[in-house]
Amino acid sequence: MRECSPLSRRALLGLAAAAVPLTTTAPASAAGARSAGARAAGTSVVGGERLGLGGVQVRAVGLPKKLTARAWLVADRDTGEVLASYNAHRRLAPASTLKMLFADTVLPKFAPEQRYRVTDADLADIPSGSSLVGVQAGTTYTVEQLWQGVFLRSGNDAVHVLAHMNGGIARTVAEMQARAEYLHALDTHVVSPDGFDHKGQISSAYDLTLFARAGLKNPDFRRHCGTRTADFPAGGKKTFQIQNTDRLLTGAWGLRPYAGLLGVKNGYTSHAGNTFTGAATRGGRTLLVTVMHPAEGSNAVYEQTAALLDWGFGAGRAARPVGLLAAPGAANAGRPTVSPLPTEHSAHASATPPGPSALRLAEGAAGTAALLGAGAWALLRRCRAGTAGAPAEAAPDGRRGDRAADTSAETVPPQGGRRRAPAPENPTEAASPQGGRHRR
Repeated sequence: MRECSPLSRRALLGLAAAAVPLTTTAPASAAGARSAGARAAGTSVVGGERLGLGGVQVRAVGLPKKLTARAWLVADRDTGEVLASYNAHRRLAPASTLKMLFADTVLPKFAPEQRYRVTDADLADIPSGSSLVGVQAGTTYTVEQLWQGVFLRSGNDAVHVLAHMNGGIARTVAEMQARAEYLHALDTHVVSPDGFDHKGQISSAYDLTLFARAGLKNPDFRRHCGTRTADFPAGGKKTFQIQNTDRLLTGAWGLRPYAGLLGVKNGYTSHAGNTFTGAATRGGRTLLVTVMHPAEGSNAVYEQTAALLDWGFGAGRAARPVGLLAAPGAANAGRPTVSPLPTEHSAHASATPPGPSALRLAEGAAGTAALLGAGAWALLRRCRAGTAGAPAEAAPDGRRGDRAADTSAETVPPQGGRRRAPAPENPTEAASPQGGRHRR
């Protein structure tokens, strides 16, 4: 009676390789797969395959040469055509540009003249180091005034009061996440309504552009983001003036106001860096530009936005689109399902995508057990065949099982890709005259 030989080393490696994809299943945000990986999974990139690629995507000439942002995008607001982009779906910390999503979600819920008396509880959970407009407990504000505090001064105190009016932080975050998904902003993960540096809070140039486009459809949103100054309650009958921190709108910090600018929202934290989404109209055409995390100082985000707007209104008129801004609603739900560019792990990004869920781990364990069981069954058949002298179960060279294992290993889908090394945070930002950790 012939003795059964053990599985070869290559066969064991093949079984192990086949088991790996099941035991390490992770969400697309953590996998870092690019568009090829997305297609292999039977999915598509939000806005078009080219927007899932790294690097500049454009079908025209004359782009500004000094663009140092980690991601940017130029789009036509009305047609939704993306005229040019750079890492459109790269996930980065959004800072206060996330307030566009907050406003788009909550602004329609309350009448501008509605009055609300602020309590200590409304202000209790504001992150330390936040930008503030000066909301005081015990003072009554109109909803209009609170939104002025959000848009002009990026006040997290005003955000938190409105969020509590909306049923609390948790409810507001859930509604913002649902709104993002409705808009097909699938790169965005909301942790707080204020855009502050919270672990896992991320968005992309593509998503921020979607938020601006959706928000600008609301007349109140347009009015607030384009307001330069307002009088804000200081208690009693006193007021103080607040100014919009959008430097392209006001011309502050040595910049000239950009002709035709509508808004929209800027953001800065010492951790996330500078972000800005701007909209401008010229000659009956409205363009949207988002710029995230340029390497230089605080004016660079505005200067690069202005340069991209100039290009869009000039040479960009001849540009053929490289993608589209997804239209909101369920009608598009079957088309875009994944944004493949990886999260930027750097001093400018606080996000760490979540790992595989317990269900995925259980599925992986079950898959591994099934594969090992199949291997044991194949070995048993091989032993029996060897004993009975049946040649059909083993090739003459004795390598049939090895070749089968090699085939399994070769069909393992590629995982992830190389991540670009992050640029160091600009040390001059922390010394900005505005002061504070969370600024605009």
